[in-house]
Amino acid sequence: MYIVRPGKGGSMALRKSGSILALAALLSACGGGGGSSSNVVSLPPGGGGTTPAPTPTPGSTTCSLQSRQNWAFEQINEWYLFPETLPASLSPAPYGTVQAYIDALTATARNQGRDRYFTYMTSIAEEEAFLSSGATAGFGLRLSYDSPLARLFVLDAFEGAPALAAGIDRGSEILAIGTSSANLQTVASLFAQGGAAAVSSALGPSTAGTSRVLRFRNAAGAETTTTVGKADYAIQPISPRYGVQILDNGGTRTGYINLRTFIDSAEPQLRDAFARFRAEGVSDLVIDLRYNGGGLVRTAQLFADLMGRNRFASDILSVTRFRPSKASFNETRNFQPQPQSVAPTRIAFITTGASASASELVINAMIPYLGTNMALVGSNSYGKPVGQVGLDRSACDDRIRIIAFATKNAAGNADYYNGLAGSVANSCQAPDDITLPLGDPAEASTGRALGFLAGAACTPISSTSSATVAAQRTAVPVGERARELLMPDRPTPAQREVPGSF
Repeated sequence: MYIVRPGKGGSMALRKSGSILALAALLSACGGGGGSSSNVVSLPPGGGGTTPAPTPTPGSTTCSLQSRQNWAFEQINEWYLFPETLPASLSPAPYGTVQAYIDALTATARNQGRDRYFTYMTSIAEEEAFLSSGATAGFGLRLSYDSPLARLFVLDAFEGAPALAAGIDRGSEILAIGTSSANLQTVASLFAQGGAAAVSSALGPSTAGTSRVLRFRNAAGAETTTTVGKADYAIQPISPRYGVQILDNGGTRTGYINLRTFIDSAEPQLRDAFARFRAEGVSDLVIDLRYNGGGLVRTAQLFADLMGRNRFASDILSVTRFRPSKASFNETRNFQPQPQSVAPTRIAFITTGASASASELVINAMIPYLGTNMALVGSNSYGKPVGQVGLDRSACDDRIRIIAFATKNAAGNADYYNGLAGSVANSCQAPDDITLPLGDPAEASTGRALGFLAGAACTPISSTSSATVAAQRTAVPVGERARELLMPDRPTPAQREVPGSF
C-alpha cells in the first residue's frame, strides 16, 4: 500500500491516495539533485490530478548513476520509517545500480524482517499507467512454480490479453517455452539450467510484440503448442468472469468478490459489486484476496467503507503513523459508509502468502468490529503492516518507493509482520485448488470459506511467520506443497502489484 508524495528536485506527483495527501504541499521543480521547489501547489481535500509525462534525460549529469544514487539516499534519509537502521554513511561507488545501493541502505531493516525489499526505484510513467487503469504489457497470465518438481502452472488469466484468447487459463501447466517451435525448451530443463530465473528469462521481456511458442496442458488434460505474442492490455481488478458472484450457501445468499489489485479502476467495480450485494440483501461475504499484493491506500479504505454500512462516523478504520520528524502527516481515518455499503454479519477472507499490504489493511480494519464473526481462510497472509510513499524526480523518470508509515486498526493491532493468522479470532486452513475456477464453491478455499460461514469446524492456520517459507516473498501454498509466484529479477509496476503476472 502506498501514497504518492513529492520528491525534492522532482515533478508534481498528484495522486488520489486518501485525505493524507490533502495535507501535503506538492513541490514542483526543474530537476537537479535535491533542489528546492520553485512552485508550491496545495490540493483541496480529496483532490487529485495527473502527473505530467516525464521526459527523462538519462545522458545528463542530473541523471548520472551517482546523481540518482545520491538523490535516493536523500529521500530515504528524510522519509524512512526506520531511520535508526540506516548507515551513518555509505558510499554508492561500489554499487552498479540505484536499486543495489537502496538494498544496501535498507539491509538492516530487511534483516529484521521489517523491509523485505519494500523500498525500491521504479518508473513514474509505467507506475502511473498501471495505477490508473491496470495498463501493462505481457501474455496476461499469473504464473506459479513448484521448484522441487520443476513445474510451471497458471493461476489466473486476464481478460482482454493474449493468453486467454489462446486458450490458456487457470489450471493449465506450461510444459515448454521457445522463441520458435524449433528451439522449445522444457520447463524442467530450464529449471535444471538456472531455476526459476531461467524460466522467467525464457518468457522474454514485458514488451508488446515479444512472442513465444508455448506448449501447455490445459485443466482438461489436452496438450497444445501455440505462438502467443505479448500485447498492451489493462488488468481488470475484478474479473468479469468470476470476480463477483452470489453463491447459495445452504440457503443463505452469500456474496463472493475476488479483487486482484488495489488500483483506481477497482473503485467503480467495487461500488457496482456492493450495490448488487446490497440490492439483493446479502449479509454473508467471501472476500477473496488470495493473490492480492496490495496497492493504493485510498482504494483499500473504500473497500472497507463498503463493508461498513453499520459503522458510526466515529469508528476508526485505520491509524497511519509516520516517523517522529514527519508526524504532521499522521492520520486517523474513520469509516465513511457509502451509498453502496452493506452491513455484513459474517466475512471469510481468503488469503495466501501473496496477500499483502492493502489487502491486510482491509482485513485488519474489520477485526475489532466482527470478532468471531470473521475468519482468515487458506494460509497465512504475508505480513506487511507498513506502506510506502512515492517521491518523484521526473527529469529521470524516477519514482522511489520508501517505507515511510505504519498502520494499525482501532484495537491497536500493528505489528503483524508474521501475517494476520495470529490476529484473527478464527482461521481455517485450505489449499488453493488451481484445478477449479476461482469462486467455484467446490474449489477448496472457496468451499472452506463457505463452510466457516455456515458454522463448520476447521483446522486453524499456523501463525508461523510466512517469511520462514522458502522464497516467502511470493509463496502460495497449494495442497500440501508451497508453490511460488514467478517473479523476474526486475519486475514492472504491474508485476510488483500483481505478483506472478507475465
